[in-house]
Amino acid sequence: MFQQCADPKALEGFAWLMCYLTSGKHLLFYASFGTVLGLLAITAPVALLFGFGGAMAARSRIAPLRWLGRAYAAVVRGVPDIIFFLFVPIAMDQGLEWLRSRFYCDTSVPVRQGNEFLVCPAAKLPLSTSPEWMHEIYGIALAVTAFALVFGAFAANVLYGAMQAVPRAQLETAEAYGMTPRQIDRRILIPQMWTYALPGLSNLWMILIKATPLLFLLGVEDIVYWARELGASKTSAYAYPHGDWRVWYFLAILVFYLLMTWVSQRVIDRLSRRLSAGQATFAGETMRRAGAA
Repeated sequence: MFQQCADPKALEGFAWLMCYLTSGKHLLFYASFGTVLGLLAITAPVALLFGFGGAMAARSRIAPLRWLGRAYAAVVRGVPDIIFFLFVPIAMDQGLEWLRSRFYCDTSVPVRQGNEFLVCPAAKLPLSTSPEWMHEIYGIALAVTAFALVFGAFAANVLYGAMQAVPRAQLETAEAYGMTPRQIDRRILIPQMWTYALPGLSNLWMILIKATPLLFLLGVEDIVYWARELGASKTSAYAYPHGDWRVWYFLAILVFYLLMTWVSQRVIDRLSRRLSAGQATFAGETMRRAGAA
């Protein structure tokens, strides 16, 4: 990284440690924290969108759509998360490559050859000639899809319950005033349901944060991957030999996640107070009594 770090064997003490912590692989380790934050920033709204769609489908008056919405939540919630995290990226990757093989490959050659899934080089995703960053983006996109599908199903269940918790009398009153079902959903149901949904969604957010270490199972070089890589014992064959330091790397990750959950809880508490103001809920009634006193 720096000129004084050109010869690590000539370094000692603090200078050695500073050069070690600013090596190229450590910079990738630091960047992997951004990968985790980026995954959360993308996955959370996508999962919420999936969940909202699933909840609305489960309440639909159209029977096939209602069955689809309930089946989505039931199937995903009934299968271990790690199965979906492994199945969805593989299934999507092979599905996309199979579709591309119908256009770019000789269709007389079977894609399934025994236990192998083989397509011609032109159908591979990404192409072997693509730059490294495209391979990384593709892997992260598959990871985001897997996370969003899993947590979207749980969000659908939470949002469906929140919609059911909105007082029925308010919906009937809006209907009596001549509002259409779409107007009732947009003006009455959806604005009020967030108060009831927030506790469940906040728990899902915390679980999503804690699930991000599963990224390394999907081939993404995340903080867990680099902690294992950098913390393992290094012999004199490496520029910076050291013993087994994994405990220190994983301690840094532990602190990172504790800070994430602490900040998240502060934000959730503030949002809960804002949404509860004036609402006919236990939290809203507590705020009303506190203001009256």
